[in-house]
Amino acid sequence: MCAARYRMPRSPLLFVLLTVFIDLMGGSLLVPVLPYLVERFRSDALTIGLLTSSFSIAQFLATPVLGTLSDRFGRRPVLLICVFGTSVGYFLFALANQLWVLFLARTIAGATGGVVSTAQAYIADTTPPEKRTGAFGLIGAAFGLGFILGPAIGGALVHFDLNAPVYFAGALALFNLLLGSFTLKESLPPEKRQRRSGLDALNPFKQLSRLVGDGKIRGLLVGFFLFNFAFAGFTSIFALSIKDRFGWGPAQVVWVFAFIGVVSTFVQGWLIRQLVPRFGEPRLALSGLGCICFAFALIALIPAGSWLYLTQGVLALGVGLATPSLRGLLSNTATASDQGRVLGGAQSLVSLGQVLGPLAASSSYDYLGQLVPFWGGAVTLLLALGFVFLNLRVLAVR
Repeated sequence: MCAARYRMPRSPLLFVLLTVFIDLMGGSLLVPVLPYLVERFRSDALTIGLLTSSFSIAQFLATPVLGTLSDRFGRRPVLLICVFGTSVGYFLFALANQLWVLFLARTIAGATGGVVSTAQAYIADTTPPEKRTGAFGLIGAAFGLGFILGPAIGGALVHFDLNAPVYFAGALALFNLLLGSFTLKESLPPEKRQRRSGLDALNPFKQLSRLVGDGKIRGLLVGFFLFNFAFAGFTSIFALSIKDRFGWGPAQVVWVFAFIGVVSTFVQGWLIRQLVPRFGEPRLALSGLGCICFAFALIALIPAGSWLYLTQGVLALGVGLATPSLRGLLSNTATASDQGRVLGGAQSLVSLGQVLGPLAASSSYDYLGQLVPFWGGAVTLLLALGFVFLNLRVLAVR
């Protein structure tokens, strides 16, 4: 078959990548300023962890349902609903004058937070298996650009008001909704859609149980979960750790995140597509997990804040190698009609990690010590590497 058959129209691809970019840029806008927004109501790390987890709990419950609905009714309506929910969540967060409203805003955003998994399914619909890891790298590049522009924009806007970056993210999401309404075409034709019906297909726990029960990918899923558990915990307390250990303010923190974005964009937007044909997804996934483990240990050992650029460079390299490689391995095990279910289920495990990781990291930060979350993350990454390695050996035998 000719390659042209798999080439996505530029406008829909632009919308899909812009959707992921806005979704993840909003997160990068919130992370550096979140401790300063929350301290108006509470100042402990656990509150920040609970706020992060509220988004992820809602996303954990909703993502596999959204994935199944996209398999049944198509990607377009699900993506548009998710974008609308994102904009509502940001505006409500910016308007909050009580702590519970912050929690409500993040819950709404999480309940419509199937953007990444549905975007992955959209790309999988239109990309041959051997090119999917590179295509998923484009999602990672959108993630990286979000970390470049998000902190940069946030750093500029925060001088006017702490909520200004959040309003900006909400307005950008509304613009993207308008763009998608006119440009986004459906990627899943009716003849390839999933015909299963009934309430069981919309039960996130049964879906996850069925997915994790698949011995062919169980180790990949466990490793993917552990990786995101550790990474979410790190993200939730990283800005607070910089503030407490080195006395940095939000303007300094955002530039560290911008640096992460530069490295991540380079790795996932260009480097991964050069490396996959030469080394393959299995080696890149294992190398990436190893880099992240090393980075966590380095963060615990550094004597001054200036070393953060080295540690975060190693971390961004590892995430850039591991994330698209693991997603590519998972996607290539699924049929066309099951891409939403498999990728949605994997994203739901990401959300579960984002629920439990911040709780574990923030609790250990408050009660065990400021360096404990980083050492714990390094150990967790070693476990993730082991599960992925064993699963890859199973796949090689088959």
